[in-house]
Amino acid sequence: MTTNNHTYNLYPEIDIARHNWLKVSGLHEMYYEESGNLQGLPVVFLHGGPGSGCNPAQRRFFDPTFYRIILLDQRGCGRSKPLGETNQNTTDDLVEDIDKLRTALGIEKWLVFGGSWGSTLALAYAIAHPERVTGLILRGIFLSRQNELDWFLQDVRHFYPEAWEKLTTYIPANEHNDLLQAYATRIFSEDKSISVPAATNWNAYESSIMTLRPSTGSGGNPVSDEIQLARARVQLHYILNGCFVGTRDMLKEASILKHIPTTIVQGRYDMVCPPLTAWELSQAMPHAEFYMVVDAGHSAMEAGTTSALVAATEKFKAFS
Repeated sequence: MTTNNHTYNLYPEIDIARHNWLKVSGLHEMYYEESGNLQGLPVVFLHGGPGSGCNPAQRRFFDPTFYRIILLDQRGCGRSKPLGETNQNTTDDLVEDIDKLRTALGIEKWLVFGGSWGSTLALAYAIAHPERVTGLILRGIFLSRQNELDWFLQDVRHFYPEAWEKLTTYIPANEHNDLLQAYATRIFSEDKSISVPAATNWNAYESSIMTLRPSTGSGGNPVSDEIQLARARVQLHYILNGCFVGTRDMLKEASILKHIPTTIVQGRYDMVCPPLTAWELSQAMPHAEFYMVVDAGHSAMEAGTTSALVAATEKFKAFS
């Protein structure tokens, strides 16, 4: 269950080879990009959130001489259009967008890599299209169940009381009985002086509980108001709708994937997606290789988790 002693690092930064937008509905256009070896083994990276987007660091989990690396921005996210749009935006829509992209790129089968919300989406895609998946690499497992949402929205305060205080004190005390709706009312406001600060505060909550150790970096490039707002709107849209998973038992459904090579990587001290879910998934998929990273939280960029993920992409070269 723990990672081996060999340490793997991210591959060097690489540029995009080509990018475009795929029209996936009358309303939505999905951004995608390709890099690495365009004649290589195809792998699709599914980002988290819901509401986040792809970024250059995500290309670096894969050997660019071997893999055809495909990243995408889900509906309403990143460079997809329209930014922040929540209409016609459900889990089933995203699953079918992924397969439309596969078809558009002329790919028969591909390796699917998903972390956090992306692990939900990767599983949902594999369950819907098992014949199109050569393997699964799943990180920071989230299955969109109510107990997992309750942890993120309430129970995590037992470990991060200061983060919880910043989240809650932004909202007047008389609205604390429905904090989620209180934020949604503000974030979906047409008044940017209301929506943008609320979105920024909402997004900061998750960011503050991502890693085992506090980040000492600069925090990366500043995030625009438009991206802050889009990310929060899409995430709240999904959370308010139970991530459109409903009463599905994805643990039971995952049993049909026993023929698909799978690696599960989980941070022992993940406060966004607690390890219990990853453990339960490993029990539902006993053929999967399960790695519990002993000194990591939720972020894929913590050293132990990064090493385990790159090790997985290296191992999957053998399945080509």
